[in-house]
Amino acid sequence: MTRQSLILLAMLGSAALLLGAYGFQYIGGMRPCELCWWQRYPHMVAVVIGLLALILHGRTLPYLGALTALTSAGIALFHTGVERAWWKGLESCSGGSIANISVADLLNPAANVAAPIRCDSVAWEMFGLSMASWNGILSIVLVLIWLSAAAKPRD
Repeated sequence: MTRQSLILLAMLGSAALLLGAYGFQYIGGMRPCELCWWQRYPHMVAVVIGLLALILHGRTLPYLGALTALTSAGIALFHTGVERAWWKGLESCSGGSIANISVADLLNPAANVAAPIRCDSVAWEMFGLSMASWNGILSIVLVLIWLSAAAKPRD
């Protein structure tokens, strides 16, 4: 594959992961937890980096793309560990659920106060792996694609 093809593949991979996450959210009705959001941000950056890397031909941008995918994979690994109770998660989404909600809002049905989404429970699984686990695996694949693009000579 050419360098440009690899960059396009990595960029589209991040875009596909984002579309999948938003599909689960808006079509499947699964609200994301805080760690789910954190995993999305590096993919958003990777799409922008991919667009720039298709225009500019240096090696820096593919390395930055690899770093963004690696960041998402790291957050996904942390999230997987929280889901599997390997370690403690963030206080903001793994327990202290109503600490910042007023009593008036809790007692008022019109306030429509939704409980925070917990990071320490698995909302969806496929083949025994959660969405966070799948994001981690696929993000590592994207890291390898970005690194392959960086190693290729300019087209």
